[in-house]
Amino acid sequence: MTVLSSNDDDRTRYYSVIGEKNLTPLWEVLHSLVPAHPRPSIVPAIWNYSALRNIILRSGSLISASEAERRVLILENPGVRGHSRITQSLYAGFQLILPGEVAPAHRHSQSALRLVLDGEGAYTAVNGERTTMKRGDFIITPAMTWHDHGNTGDEPVVWLDGLDIPLVQSLDAGFAEKATVQTQIEERAEGEALRRYGKNMVPLDFFQSSSDPTPVFVYPYSQTRTALLELDGSAIDPWHGHAFRFVNPSTGASPMPTIGAFVRRLRSGFEARPYRSTDSAVFVCLEGEGTALIGEQKFSFSRGDVLVVPSWSVHQFRASSDAILFSFSDRPVQRVLGLWREEKLS
Repeated sequence: MTVLSSNDDDRTRYYSVIGEKNLTPLWEVLHSLVPAHPRPSIVPAIWNYSALRNIILRSGSLISASEAERRVLILENPGVRGHSRITQSLYAGFQLILPGEVAPAHRHSQSALRLVLDGEGAYTAVNGERTTMKRGDFIITPAMTWHDHGNTGDEPVVWLDGLDIPLVQSLDAGFAEKATVQTQIEERAEGEALRRYGKNMVPLDFFQSSSDPTPVFVYPYSQTRTALLELDGSAIDPWHGHAFRFVNPSTGASPMPTIGAFVRRLRSGFEARPYRSTDSAVFVCLEGEGTALIGEQKFSFSRGDVLVVPSWSVHQFRASSDAILFSFSDRPVQRVLGLWREEKLS
């Protein structure tokens, strides 16, 4: 039992007095408010898609898309259960849409990405333009853009949602609005955005600031994969393999101001050097298999699996077969604020 000195008694009484005035002493919490290095509350984790697929599909028999508005199973980080987040700033969820269903149109302050994992025949519409969803496609619904989803095919479709919900929550800046119709009226033919903005050119009178979201809202996996495969024979980054970051083609900035997206190819047998950065990242295996060392933990991953790497956690990937990994993080926010830091280890 701790024995308080008279000075300790005085301090305790003082803390009680200031507490009644909604004050608290900085010297008692300074070490946690301004740590020597990041101390994330989230932890390394993996969701094995093959083990979860039937569980995801079962949700389709329990609740309809119209009832749920969005039929999604949230990926909750084990370190922060109950907070609907996969990292400290990002949300992720497996969304299911069955044949014939429509997820009705709405819009919100939160920016969102979709990464198609399973099935064909679904579409996403963004501000009056549809795109057919194919496996591996990276699709964006920028903040406050109308969007709806539908499945005109004959098989279930599952994709991973990634949103900046926790970040927007921390700022108390969230708004949402439902449309008066379930599906948007088609205003432009499918592929119009790619034709106008996806060829290293933009319309003559089109101008954007670097903080505006990309006018291209779909990055087809067929193009991404081709770009990665064409790097065969080129120098390999020892920490990342052959890697790209996705950009707004009209500005070169991140496709969304709050979420950065990346993709890398790891050749069979490749072992990345240890690396860490301040942006907690969500990785998704689109092809191949391998292992991820995150801190002291080792995870085996394969097609469809989702991994989380916490902030400032040393990690490295090893590919047992040719692998392609998609990832997303809050790096654009950290870079704008001058907070982002990386360390490449030997």
